[in-house]
Amino acid sequence: MTAISMGVVEPPARVGPRRTLRHGLTLAWRNIAQLRHSPEKLLDITLMPLVFLLLFLYVFGGAVAGDTRSYLQQLLPGLVAQMAMFATMGLGVALNEDIHRGVFDRFRSLPIARSAPLIGTVLGDTVRFVIMMTVLLGVGVLLGFRFHTDPLSVLGAIALAYAFYLAVCWVSVLVGLIAPSPETVQGIAMIWVMPLTFGSSVLIADTSTMPGWLQAWTNVSPVSHLADAMRALMAGGDVGNHVWVTLAWAAGIVLVTFPLAVRLYARRA
Repeated sequence: MTAISMGVVEPPARVGPRRTLRHGLTLAWRNIAQLRHSPEKLLDITLMPLVFLLLFLYVFGGAVAGDTRSYLQQLLPGLVAQMAMFATMGLGVALNEDIHRGVFDRFRSLPIARSAPLIGTVLGDTVRFVIMMTVLLGVGVLLGFRFHTDPLSVLGAIALAYAFYLAVCWVSVLVGLIAPSPETVQGIAMIWVMPLTFGSSVLIADTSTMPGWLQAWTNVSPVSHLADAMRALMAGGDVGNHVWVTLAWAAGIVLVTFPLAVRLYARRA
């Protein structure tokens, strides 16, 4: 008895890039629609930026820059880079939950590209990124942050953070596929997110006071390059090669993690 006579539609042997993207966008809309029914899923990316901003600003502001207003000018762009990392952790948890609930088993019965559910998960998380950026930058401006560049540079900074965010999302996808339960996803993610973000120039632009070995790491860290690029594009200064290094890191992350995630997902199937 063939798959068609049993009422099951076999997925095509090969799906082109255009159809793959269309399938991914359709599933991305599913994830966005879920947020309308479960707005509590937005609490972490709404409250976490505020907690980090207020905590770092008023604890370190006087010690690092002499006053909080001056420190805010270097802190806020760095926090944008940091939160681009932290915001991806929720994606891995949601993915792992869907796998354990059998949602992805239903996707495998549909005539769609194998990678479409993963692409839809990543693109659907864009709403969380937009909300996080809006909250962080909005509150930063209310506290006294001022943009010293043109609107195009500010939009370029946000676009750069988004590109890096999408790349890191695929690392979170890998963690979500590997972790045995949703409860362990966040713990695993913290192991690599915390050293990358705090061992960088996110909180302080001048890293010369760090130990030599840590300075060597911050000089090559993608988070440092992203933070420095954000400062130059939003608050003014020399952009240097930070934008290109950040984009190179983002491309490298995707080239490594995307095929691994698709292969691992197919193996779990």
